[in-house]
Amino acid sequence: MIVSALATAVGINLGLTVLLISAFSLLRRRPPFISVYSPRRPYAPLESWIAAAWRLSEDDIHAAAGLDGVVFVRIIVFSIRVSAVAAVLGVGVLLPVNFMGDQLSLIDLADLSNKSVDLFSISNIKDKSNKLWLHFSAVYIITGVACYLLYHDYKYIAGKRLEYFMTSKPLPQHFTVLVRAIPRTDGGSVRDAVDKFFKHYHSSTYLSGNVVHQTGKLRRLVNDTEIIWRKVKNLKYVPYQSRTEDRPRKFLGLFGRSNVLGKYQEKLENLEENVRMEQSDAIRRQEISAAFVSFKSRYAAANAIYIRQSDNPTEWQTEHAPDPHDVYWPNFSTTFMERWISKFVVFVASVLLIIVFLIVVAFIQGLTYLNQLEAWLPFLRSILEIAVVSQLVTGYLPSVILQFVSSSVPKLMKKFSTMQGFGSVSGIERSACNKMLRFTIWTVFFSNILTGTALGQLKVFLDPKEIPSKLAVLVPAQASFFIAYVVTSWTTITSEITQTSALLYHLWGSCAKCCKTDDPETQSMKYHSEIPKIILFGLIGLTYFIVAPLILPFILVYFCLGYFIFRNQLCNVYAPKYDTGGRFWPIVHNATIFSLVLMHLISIGVLGVKKFPIGASLLVPLPLLTLLFNSYCGNRFFPIFEAYSTKSLVNKDKQEESKPEMSEFFRNLETAYTDPALKPIQRSSGYDYDERTAPLLSAV
Repeated sequence: MIVSALATAVGINLGLTVLLISAFSLLRRRPPFISVYSPRRPYAPLESWIAAAWRLSEDDIHAAAGLDGVVFVRIIVFSIRVSAVAAVLGVGVLLPVNFMGDQLSLIDLADLSNKSVDLFSISNIKDKSNKLWLHFSAVYIITGVACYLLYHDYKYIAGKRLEYFMTSKPLPQHFTVLVRAIPRTDGGSVRDAVDKFFKHYHSSTYLSGNVVHQTGKLRRLVNDTEIIWRKVKNLKYVPYQSRTEDRPRKFLGLFGRSNVLGKYQEKLENLEENVRMEQSDAIRRQEISAAFVSFKSRYAAANAIYIRQSDNPTEWQTEHAPDPHDVYWPNFSTTFMERWISKFVVFVASVLLIIVFLIVVAFIQGLTYLNQLEAWLPFLRSILEIAVVSQLVTGYLPSVILQFVSSSVPKLMKKFSTMQGFGSVSGIERSACNKMLRFTIWTVFFSNILTGTALGQLKVFLDPKEIPSKLAVLVPAQASFFIAYVVTSWTTITSEITQTSALLYHLWGSCAKCCKTDDPETQSMKYHSEIPKIILFGLIGLTYFIVAPLILPFILVYFCLGYFIFRNQLCNVYAPKYDTGGRFWPIVHNATIFSLVLMHLISIGVLGVKKFPIGASLLVPLPLLTLLFNSYCGNRFFPIFEAYSTKSLVNKDKQEESKPEMSEFFRNLETAYTDPALKPIQRSSGYDYDERTAPLLSAV
């Protein structure tokens, strides 16, 4: 990619970014759009949203978004710190050194716009040059900075997790265990089996058991009831005069259209009756071999989780119970064998999805090479010869297409995780986050490197000895594409704050004359899609740190935009539906270690290709030291994210055992894990419509 094409991509995305931010700044304070841009607040603050986001304290974010929100912001801050140090070293030191090299061609500043951006990469440094010592030193410096920040943040977040536990009020999930694969004996019920087992083996600590019921049909009826109820509620907003004056008439009382509102009310009453009948039937007969078992202390619940309950490992399987609002009820009907098979099926489906995207990425990469595109589509040769068109096609279009085709993958990965039988929404999204991370690294990073420059040269990878040296050539060659990809992501992350889909939904409801539509339900933060994006840009920044430091300022801008935008969204737009207690951080830590090791391997290969064997040899211990550091952090901090210690559990139990409110808590705990589909529902009685009680001013 030439400099002018890169400048075109930067200009377009900078303009779109400014436009979207300006539109948000103008609309956010207007009363019709407060429900879109501040659904969690009754009004929009008068001060600038950037200033308000900057002044938010960590306690404010914790109160609004929980510890997961604090950790998410911490991930962005960590990325900003590492990128800032890398940008200072890369742009301030390495970039001028690369630019002043003469390996590629003599520099003509008058014709700089038509030069390749490779002039700013390490490719422009002569072989065996002593200037490569600067690149060697920079690798050690950025590794030390990244590891120090990783250790500091891992320790800080682990401490916050313990503090969150010790200062929290009694929570149902701390006293409850999810038990699956419950065997039935002598044709008895699951409830009887649970009571008999836990009263015998946990007699002093067992409190109660809530058996899960098969409520698939019931849940569909409840959803249908909610849909009809919303329609009835919306029809209530039709002006009273229009309902009386334009009321459909029947011929001889036999033919014609009936009252729409009356039909919906009748249907709502019938659905509610069906729901009540199905509820009684589900409670009597349709038990599933799963239950939420509650104990009298946190320590007793932890013992039940980590001590195997049966000699047969496939029976009486215990795991942490999620928060009652976090439970994903449809997944409890799956058996142990079904979950095991689904994991294999999901793995195969994920691999096939990556293979399909490799084909898509190969096509997208072809757009970055003008001569290859002309060979594919010779009839477009005359159009592609126009300078502006060629710059748009090679500098802007490929990254836009890749962003677009990747936008639907998070929903698909969440669907895959749902198929695996997780019992909580948080478990589904953490699994989807791991899948998205692997997918993103393979399809966006590795596939672009391999199917881009290596298209038609994949045979070189048949010889494993040549892989390091070939990667050292292939990675720098794709620097221009990743710069354009990062710049295009400015627009993507800025569109987050404009909430385009919610805005269009709101405008449609405002323009509809027949009835008033409900405001969209407050959404939760999509950690499973946003965290992999942040990790990807951190990976790109580290791997291209010494190779093409020109990319670093663009990545730093992306993280700074994300810092302000997501702080605003977490406090004003998204409402948390669960809180894992910061369990997303180990994913980020391990991914960053992977990025550092990959940077080391690429750096070793680059210095080897540049015939600088001393520097390459001295870098060999660095990935080993990094992995050793990761092992220490895993042993030191990771267990805190897996389970609480006996010390913490017993101390917390002793602090609360004499509190009078604990008796009420335990009474509520016995019904805390009741399936929402089994709870009484009464929607129709609140919407009986009577013309005599209609508001007199409803037609105004």
